[in-house]
Amino acid sequence: METLKDVRGEDEDLAGRLAAEGVELAVGAWIDVLGRPRGKMVPISHLASLLAGSERYTPRGMGGLGPMNPSEPECVAVPDPDTLRILPWDHRIAFFNANLLYGGTAPFDNCPRTILQGVRARAADLGMRFNLGVELEFYVFQEASLPALVPLARSCAIAPTPAYDLEATLDSLPFLKTVVRYMDEAGLGLFSFDHEGGDGQYELDFQHADVLTTCDNVTFLRLLLRQVAKEHGGVVSFMPKPASTMWGSGAHMNMSLEDLDGNNLFRDEGGAWTPAARSFTAGLLDHAAALSALTCPTVNSYKRLVPRLADGSVSWAPVWATWGDNNRSCMVRLPHNRPALENRSVDAAANMYLAAAFSLAAGLEGIEKGLDPGEPVTDATHLWSEGMAGRRLPTTLMEAIAAFEADELVRRVLPAGFVRDYGQMKRDEWSDYHALVSDWERDRYLTDL
Repeated sequence: METLKDVRGEDEDLAGRLAAEGVELAVGAWIDVLGRPRGKMVPISHLASLLAGSERYTPRGMGGLGPMNPSEPECVAVPDPDTLRILPWDHRIAFFNANLLYGGTAPFDNCPRTILQGVRARAADLGMRFNLGVELEFYVFQEASLPALVPLARSCAIAPTPAYDLEATLDSLPFLKTVVRYMDEAGLGLFSFDHEGGDGQYELDFQHADVLTTCDNVTFLRLLLRQVAKEHGGVVSFMPKPASTMWGSGAHMNMSLEDLDGNNLFRDEGGAWTPAARSFTAGLLDHAAALSALTCPTVNSYKRLVPRLADGSVSWAPVWATWGDNNRSCMVRLPHNRPALENRSVDAAANMYLAAAFSLAAGLEGIEKGLDPGEPVTDATHLWSEGMAGRRLPTTLMEAIAAFEADELVRRVLPAGFVRDYGQMKRDEWSDYHALVSDWERDRYLTDL
């Protein structure tokens, strides 16, 4: 059995090797509820202490989660050595993902990475491993033009949309080539990239992996994209719907289960979807409203979950808790080209650790109960109207939070402190938004009533 002295000796050896490669600083980054990494930098000579949990934080209230309490114990950030990356844009810095321990010993209720690890461990106890791939969409705007939303590289107003347009992609290559180079250096396994449907909007498709690895990768990628944008005079936005006329930014989650020997459990040898895949789908749909509070976590998220854009064109975002056989208008799609279920309702603002944790919990419940999702929907659901068969996804953040707080599975699998603090945070967010009087209201009511 390794002793602390052995581990610290190994860590000191690692510090020496990194220093020899020019690394000067290290950070163990924990993730707040908004999905942003936070942490303290230490000199590389202090790496062994960092990995042993030397850095303390008062994280409650960071990102708006939980009321500040100056008298409670601090949290300790414990980096995961397996997540070591050298920042591609600054080779002087070693980056680790970290977990927060309350008082230095107990898992912290509001640590998203720890929450995911708890649900992931339950899947492992059942003999299953959860894999995840994420299709991340985002906008890049010129920083100097803000608050006007001017794309970093214009797509020349290509009608009806610049999606997949090669010229628009080529015009964006100064930014995108840097992203490609940094992603390759970070080992993120980029498959492809393209210009998406909005002017200045892009999508990156990269290697799927075990759910924890993918969530670590998504968090790091968001940081990477922000840094690249700064190099090119831009800002990256993960806002789900930056303007009423713009396409929304999604983060479609592609999910699969395999046994501990690596055999996929969602497709049989003949390529057909298995009962486990159908039941996992049913679990997602059964908890769709509560899940939306995590996959669509902002007031703005629900401006994306509409069937059409302001100009009347199809939004490509699902609005009904339905599933379909390769039907891209449904919340859950069972695609033909991969053994993974796709949740298309997830947006780019989601904290992927939290979204993945409850998605896994809901899917596992579906399997354990043997739920059936019914027949696949073949309609184009953006043509549906209220009152038709099917369950409408929440139309506002408040609807989603009410469903989240009322969901029995939420209370069973997520820490009670997190459920309490997250619910309060989002109710406050809604109240702040709802208290404002908009231009739309003045235009409609000021003189016409």
